[in-house]
Amino acid sequence: MDFAELQDVIDRTYGDRDRDRGTAPTVAWLCEEVGELAQAVRKGTREQQIHEFGDVVAWVATLANQMGIDLNDAAARFAQGCPKCDVLPCVCIEPTQ
Repeated sequence: MDFAELQDVIDRTYGDRDRDRGTAPTVAWLCEEVGELAQAVRKGTREQQIHEFGDVVAWVATLANQMGIDLNDAAARFAQGCPKCDVLPCVCIEPTQ
C-alpha cells in the first residue's frame, strides 16, 4: 500500500469524523500516539511496536488529509537521499551535542 492508497482508506473510513474534529485535536492525538510508540519501542513487544507504528502512520495520514497534503509528494523530497545535501548516504556534518 502506498501513501495515496492509505490516505484514501483513512478518508473513506474516518474522514467525516476527522474533519469534524479539526486539525488541533488531530495533532494532539498524533502526539499521544507518538508517545505510545516511544513506550513500545523502549519496552514493548514486537507486536506492540508494529501496532503503534500503524497508529502513528494512520494519524499522520489523517492530518495530511485534513491539511490537503499528499504524503507521496511529502515523502518525495527524500527520494534521492538527504534533501539537504542531495547525497545517499547523507554526508551532512552532524551537529555537535
